[in-house]
Order: sequence, then structure tokens, then C-alpha cells
Amino acid sequence: MANPGSEASEHLREQSRLCFCFKPLIFLARLLARLSLSLCSEAWHSREAHVPSAILMGGSSNMKRTYDVFLSFRGTDVRQGFLSHLYAALDQRGIYTFVDSEELRKGEEISPTLMRAIEESCIAIIVFSEDYASSPWCLEEAVKIMECKERTGLIVFPVFYKVEPREIRGGRESYGRAMAKHESKFGKDSEKVKRWKEALFEAGSLSGWDLNDRDEADVIQCIIKELLIHLDRTPLHVAKYPTGIDSQVQKLIRLSQKESIDDDDVMMIGLWGPGGVGRTAVAKALYNAMMRQFAACSFLEQVREKSNRSDGLVTLQKDLLSQILAHPITVYSVAGGISLIRERLCCKKVLLFLKYMP
Repeated sequence: MANPGSEASEHLREQSRLCFCFKPLIFLARLLARLSLSLCSEAWHSREAHVPSAILMGGSSNMKRTYDVFLSFRGTDVRQGFLSHLYAALDQRGIYTFVDSEELRKGEEISPTLMRAIEESCIAIIVFSEDYASSPWCLEEAVKIMECKERTGLIVFPVFYKVEPREIRGGRESYGRAMAKHESKFGKDSEKVKRWKEALFEAGSLSGWDLNDRDEADVIQCIIKELLIHLDRTPLHVAKYPTGIDSQVQKLIRLSQKESIDDDDVMMIGLWGPGGVGRTAVAKALYNAMMRQFAACSFLEQVREKSNRSDGLVTLQKDLLSQILAHPITVYSVAGGISLIRERLCCKKVLLFLKYMP
């Protein structure tokens, strides 16, 4: 072990701890080109640099997940129609879903039971319907959901049921009328109403599904397919004693935000140093912190060994597609893999980790 008192050894230890490079790395670019990962990727952005340690470490007991999906909806609009069909489809695919009963919706304050259900869910689906905003209960749910999205990494998808996204974001039509009534009741400068408006704007700005001109059954199948991809993502085990990893991951996240220019950036991050200094542990923790912000994720190991085999690139292409699409993919040739990657992953927000680059 190097002598901590030596300036040279201290410099080496600091350098090997983690070196971050945010410019395209030549060796990484070459392999990405060979795999044809010319994706319309986006840089990862977060409103806050800090990510909870429970998310970073993966499998922490602090992150209890009781439900796969939490459904937020206005019962009088959708309970007997779209919602019942969606819930039946989720149940059929084994997706454990929380749907509240009318008994829980008494008064204007959201019940502790619903609070816990939101906190203990992996994904929340907000079904925006015509009268959603008229319910203070629904609005409080939306606020709690968006808080959990920022604080614990809850994945949130909106469904626009016979309403336009701009109505939710801009407070138009029925949403404008509903918020005007709330302002009349609670006051125009009410902090509660401000929180509701902010939550609606944020949730209405997310990517989701629009049922205005689409077949309901087709939309439900699209929802199921997307949910299965996200629920298949199990956080990677990082380390038995992950001391000091959290701060390194936070540093990486902050630096990535500074280096990113716009939402269409393709960002490459290189981690290197002598063996045993924790590169893999930090990479896995970073993957856990970032994966829920992307539409597609893959952590490929043994890249160097596989790429040197005769069928190495085909194997890597198959592994990449299978991980991201959550089901086995057959790739017969490098050229075929290139076409599949372009077809299936083009214009997606993709997170890709390559371990042991050649």
C-alpha cells in the first residue's frame, strides 16, 4: 500500500480514485461506431444534482417498493371504463397495481394510505381527464407524485384521456375553469393552488399517451409494453461496503450537467485507473442513479473479451438489444445488428455503460 504521507503516492491515489473525461473518447467512439449506436440520444438532466443513496446502491432496505404501479385518476371520469380495462390488463400481466377505493377519498386531504402507496410504487400513471383538476384530492396526489419523482426516482407517465396536454400545462378549458374555482375558494395567492399548478405543468410536460384519436385497446397495450421495460430494470448490486461512492457519483452528475450544452447532446464519460480502486462500483452506482431517467438502458460487461471473439460484435449487439427491449433478440450478423439497433433505438433517450473497453 502506498505511503499516505508521500506526495507522489497521494497524487496517484487521487488520480486513480476516478478520472472523469467528458469529451468523446477515441476508443469508445470507435466501438460505438462499429456497433452503429448512432442514436438520437439525450443528455441526462436533473433539477437537483443529489440522488438519494438508496437509489445509488440498489437493493437498499430504505427503498421499499410495495407496488409496481400507482394509478392516479378522477373516478367519475374513467373508473368504469378506461381505468377498469387498464387495471385488468395490468393484472393479467402480473403488474401489481394500486387502485384506491372511493372509501379512501373522504374529505380534501390525501390519506396516509395513499401517501404511502405513492412512496412505495415504482411507477405512477396519472390519467388526466376532463374533471381531474376539479378534485383537490387528485391535485394533491399529483403534487405528491411529482415530489417523489424528484426525491426518490419515481417514474411518472401521464395519460391524456380526451384532453390535450396543453390544457393541463397551460390551465386551459376545463383545467382553467377548475383552477379558477380553487383560487376563488383558497385565494389567488394560495400556496396550495400554486403547488397544484406547478404539479400540473410538470406532469403535463412529460411524455405519455394520448387517447384522443387512438384506439383504447392499442394504447393500453403500448402502456403495458413500456411498463414492462421499466419494471424489468433491477438496480445493480454495487458493493457490500460502498464507502465514499455516493460523493463520487454526485460529483459525476454535477459535472455532467455543466458539460451538457443542450438536450440533443450525446455525452460520453470515461472512468479509468488501476484495478481495485472502485471504478466498477462507481459505474454501477451511477447506472442505478441514472437509469430511471432514460427510455432505454444497458450495462454491458466483458466488452473487451467479447469484442475479440470471432462473433464478438454480434454477441454485443444481441446483448444490447435484449437488455433494452426486455426480451431475447436474435442477431445473425453485424450488418443485421446495425439495422436492428437503428430501427429499435433511434431517437430514444439511451443510457449505455460499457465495462472493460478494448
